[in-house]
Amino acid sequence: MTVNLTRIYTRLGDSGETHLGDMSRVPKTHPRIAAYGTVDELNSQIGVALTVAGMPDDYGAWLRRIQNDLFDVGADTAAPEDPERERLRVAPAQTAWLEQRCDEVNDELAPLRSFVLPGGTAAAAHLHVCRTVCRRAERLAIACGEGLNPEVVRYLNRLSDLLFILARGANRGEEPLWEPGRYR
Repeated sequence: MTVNLTRIYTRLGDSGETHLGDMSRVPKTHPRIAAYGTVDELNSQIGVALTVAGMPDDYGAWLRRIQNDLFDVGADTAAPEDPERERLRVAPAQTAWLEQRCDEVNDELAPLRSFVLPGGTAAAAHLHVCRTVCRRAERLAIACGEGLNPEVVRYLNRLSDLLFILARGANRGEEPLWEPGRYR
């Protein structure tokens, strides 16, 4: 599949509306626009995380794959179900791949003794930001309601889990933990 973009501005959105993937016009505040806009924000945050020193090499390769998959998530979210036309949809195999990475990294980590405070190394801190944006994208995808491919929500849910696990891994066992009531 080739995408050709010859013009970036079209002026079609100047009235506060935009097209969904099926070419229907909706307000820019439509739940699908909010959901895939946040997926785009997540993708950008992952791009920033990839520039941070200390990001493990294998995590970087995985994050680049995830960036590509997030375009699939956005395309899926942008195109309502249409029995007359085949569309790009997030597949269970994409979510399964995330689960495999979760298990692979989690097997190397010490069991959690408390909730993890976002932070630690620069790489971990950026991954935590990605995780929180991913959780928001998941909530907004759920708000799209019926007609959204349920695999989109599963993918985003699993991705937020992976981002949490990768943040823990990037801290190399020196993660900041919540100490309930410490400063009372």
